[in-house]
Amino acid sequence: MKFVVRAEKKEDREGIGKICGDAFGQPNEGVLVEKLRERREFVAELSLVAEHEGRIIGHALFFPVMIRMKKGEIETLALAPLSVHPDFQRKGVGARLVQEGVDAAKKLGYRSVIVVGHPEYYPMFGFRPASEWGIRAPFDVPDKAVMALELVEGALKNSSGTIDYPEEFSEV
Repeated sequence: MKFVVRAEKKEDREGIGKICGDAFGQPNEGVLVEKLRERREFVAELSLVAEHEGRIIGHALFFPVMIRMKKGEIETLALAPLSVHPDFQRKGVGARLVQEGVDAAKKLGYRSVIVVGHPEYYPMFGFRPASEWGIRAPFDVPDKAVMALELVEGALKNSSGTIDYPEEFSEV
């Protein structure tokens, strides 16, 4: 199946909300993307869509967040949400969105990415348990579901702390 991955455009917004709803069976992730788009931290080049025959079939958002440590903080990207229409799941759409998002993040100078997700899926991209660096989520989730990827070797060294998501994540 042929599809393209590209940065979102303004006219994609409705389609992104629909894909998020279709993928998760409820509208919360689409609402989250809309709210995050309004924040100054939003980076349009890191909100990617997969398009097939003029139809948006997937979306991935890489959003800047902080890891709060005892002394200081470091910036990372949160991969959330990753949405693929049910008819196009298990066809490489999500994998392309993740890989192209990681590539775009590297080009923009970001040093790491974190994700809370399926521990069977994300390691194929190089994600490892975030606990290896002492990084944890601010909410109760299995340790193996919180993963991190260094885009620059050593980027997460001495980063032990808690991921600080914008309030919009907890609102939805």
